[in-house]
Amino acid sequence: MNSFKKIALALAAAMTLGTLAAMPASANTLSVAPTTMVAGTGSATDPLTVNVPFDNVVSDTVTASEAITFTATLGAANTPVTFTATGNAKIVAAVGSTVTSASGVTSLTITPANTSAVVYVFTTSTAASAITTSILGATTTHYLKGIAGPAYNISVSAPASGNIGSAVKATAVVKDIFGNPVTFTAGAATTAAIVETAVNGTFADMVAVTGTLGSFESLVTLPTVGGTTAIEVRLGTTPTSYSTIALPVTSASTLITVSDLAAQLAAEKAGRVADKAAADAALAAALAKAATDAAAAKAAADAAALTASAELVKANAEIAKLKADAVTAKAATDKAIADAAAAHATELAKVKADNAAAIASMKDAFNKLARQWNKKNPKAKVALVK
Repeated sequence: MNSFKKIALALAAAMTLGTLAAMPASANTLSVAPTTMVAGTGSATDPLTVNVPFDNVVSDTVTASEAITFTATLGAANTPVTFTATGNAKIVAAVGSTVTSASGVTSLTITPANTSAVVYVFTTSTAASAITTSILGATTTHYLKGIAGPAYNISVSAPASGNIGSAVKATAVVKDIFGNPVTFTAGAATTAAIVETAVNGTFADMVAVTGTLGSFESLVTLPTVGGTTAIEVRLGTTPTSYSTIALPVTSASTLITVSDLAAQLAAEKAGRVADKAAADAALAAALAKAATDAAAAKAAADAAALTASAELVKANAEIAKLKADAVTAKAATDKAIADAAAAHATELAKVKADNAAAIASMKDAFNKLARQWNKKNPKAKVALVK
């Protein structure tokens, strides 16, 4: 199996080398000529410009071109050439009434029978795109961008509220059918292109916003009384509708709430004063109640302290009496103990004396009997008790 793979790889390499060897040396030369563009050289700083296909038909007429014709001249016939689009650009092989803004691809390879390959490129955006044309050994890149179509959509924005008699800024944004910003010549042309209307207010003429394409602004003078001001902007010329892409938005409106800010501020201040007075009164009442409660608590504490002091004096007197009674009781107890001890000693001495007398009497009686026994029984004498 490995031998078979090696043979196959060697055969493929030999075929490739044979093809390259058969190709003329001039086949890798390439020049690309863009035509039917509106302006531009195709560099990054000066891109080719072309009208966007706002009518949904891609054409390449010189006067109103919506596609740039790219003609690639090759060094030899039957040379594959690839056109690649980046950004918003699309490539088509032909133009005409059936080619729309939804047509096109981003990469197309052509192998012409002669030395010329032609494609058409269009874009729906004013942002920059690029077209790269390449063959084996040669590549070239052109840059392009679209020119916005006629005004098709308009929108408006303004502050949601404003002070009576003041002026607020309203901004209108005008775009073509693809959402590209549309500019107008300043002055009368802008005034005619955008019509302003204000209900319960005065709308000045729109002027272009410097540095922001497609944006126009003006001041709306609000009435001297509160209420609501309605503003509307609309395109001075009704655009042709191309429903296959999108329906136009020819007017836009918004509402501004008009208020007497000074009166509101005064009312707010008055409310804050009233709130402060109420808060001060509540604080004073709370402080007074706190003082009353504190005085009552102090009086109760003082009374309790006096009661406790009297109870303490009484307790101390009782303790002193108990101590004295204890001393008296101890003295009586000590005397009773001493008397009892003395009586006991006397009684004990008497008992001892009586016992001694009884013992002596018993000894005398025994010895008397013993003498009598010994006298009668001299051979069986008993000892006398001492």
